[in-house]
Amino acid sequence: MRTVRIWFQKIGTARFISHLDLTRCMSRAIHRAKIPLWYTQGFNPRAFLTFALPLSLGVAGERESVDIKLEDDGPSNEELVVRLNEALPNDLPVLAVTEPVMKPGKIAYASFVMLIDPEGRDADTLAKEVTGLFRRESLVVPKHTKSGFVDFDIRPYLDRVEVLPIEGKVEIRAVLPAGSEMNINPHLLLEAIQRELGLELYAQIRRTNLYDGQFHEFQ
Repeated sequence: MRTVRIWFQKIGTARFISHLDLTRCMSRAIHRAKIPLWYTQGFNPRAFLTFALPLSLGVAGERESVDIKLEDDGPSNEELVVRLNEALPNDLPVLAVTEPVMKPGKIAYASFVMLIDPEGRDADTLAKEVTGLFRRESLVVPKHTKSGFVDFDIRPYLDRVEVLPIEGKVEIRAVLPAGSEMNINPHLLLEAIQRELGLELYAQIRRTNLYDGQFHEFQ
């Protein structure tokens, strides 16, 4: 039995499927690809699939991963890529299959790109307004917790955020805490823009990478 890490993208319409549906889709694709997946023992056997930091609904992912266990050595990593891509939809392409290096629990940060359509407003002006907003001493937004919504100051977590006007739109590049100790959802940044600037904006969000506490790329 060996463990492999499948690297894939969640793009296009696939970004609108839930994590539960993604799990089902991946499990069925592995079955169709005739990959000897290992199942847990016991009364209700389940396929062993471990996703690293599942995405929020509507957020695209450029470098996602799922760990699976094979009952035996099985096909080579290169052959696994070919079989899985034949079994998965185009919006869930497999990029590579490798041996796991880091444990998902080591993830501490994630990088995001948010593309905002200013909807008729000047992109340069909006970018300056958003930059000024993110540089305030305090920026409080409602954050959902297990005990309900609380007022949460996101300003201390915006030191690695860049706002740029690009081709008539506003692009926000952000590295945010994303782990078991602290997790800042990129939607909180967009909510702050809408609340503080009085705007209703359409934005596309994609997660580009994951990092450990020392900002080493998740492997």
